[in-house]
Amino acid sequence: MLFQPAIIALLMASALGVAMLAAAAPFAVQVIRRWDIRSGSELQLALERRTYLFSTLVTFVLAIQLVALLLFVFNADRMAVMFVGAMCAVGTLNANAYGFPALLAQMALFFLAAMWLAVNHVDTRGRDYPLVKIKYGLLVALLPVLATVLGLQWQYFANLQADVITSCCGSLFSGEAKGLSGDLSALPAKPALIGFYAALGIAIAAAGHTAWHRTFGYATAAASAVAFAAAIAGTLSFLSLYIYEHPHHHCPFCILKPEYDWQGYWLYVPLFAATAAGLSVGAIQPFRRVASLAAVIPAVTGRLAAVAAWGFLLFAAVASVMILRSNLILIE
Repeated sequence: MLFQPAIIALLMASALGVAMLAAAAPFAVQVIRRWDIRSGSELQLALERRTYLFSTLVTFVLAIQLVALLLFVFNADRMAVMFVGAMCAVGTLNANAYGFPALLAQMALFFLAAMWLAVNHVDTRGRDYPLVKIKYGLLVALLPVLATVLGLQWQYFANLQADVITSCCGSLFSGEAKGLSGDLSALPAKPALIGFYAALGIAIAAAGHTAWHRTFGYATAAASAVAFAAAIAGTLSFLSLYIYEHPHHHCPFCILKPEYDWQGYWLYVPLFAATAAGLSVGAIQPFRRVASLAAVIPAVTGRLAAVAAWGFLLFAAVASVMILRSNLILIE
């Protein structure tokens, strides 16, 4: 199993990330302790030169992690044919105890990496690099997260056994299933639909207001998080049913398969992009009063909020088209 090209790519991406952040950690500590932009000392000049290199390398590493989430899910779906009982990515992820924890950790890293990249971008636009100590402190905090992702991925891929009989998505995503997935799948369609569009509408309005007026940044971040949760809940409770045209098929992974025209990617890509942009708006708001960022923060906030607004709007539009095209009638 470990010699699958996608698995090798994922493990190499995570291992490279851990190695780079581990190598950067001593330098990050030095920056946190010794950085003084007002100083003209030899040490300060050396720190300034090295920050360009380390920031570029870390940006590359974290950008790879954004793509790694897509590759992880795609690979899990593609490997479903290797396991008895697996119909989609759910069966692959259920093949051992590390599958879903690895997925959730990769998702968390996706959003954290996006927020760090936003903070780094803002800092590089300031004339005195006012967030250097903060972003390198955050970098040190990201190291155990990335190490956890690598550890979970290794445990997951190394313990995959082709002779294991795994469970299909119906056992996890159904109204009778225990746990959060079962509770969300059992949500009544009408209240879930109302909450789905209400949350997306609020997120679009908040992000649109922020993009235009450059205010309400924290509200955009909060609304984006709520909209993401509502979107996942809505996909489980009713949207998947409309796509499959089946009243009991709640799986959020089967919609990624070619027999359903990869419709899930049209949903998840704008949803994750919009959520990451919305959360990044909130991540840079604490620094809006920094003098050298007074003009930078509003401009970056506006662009990120616009991405969030258009992303959520595209997600809502795609979901609406899928509902209207379906032959399934859930709500009279």
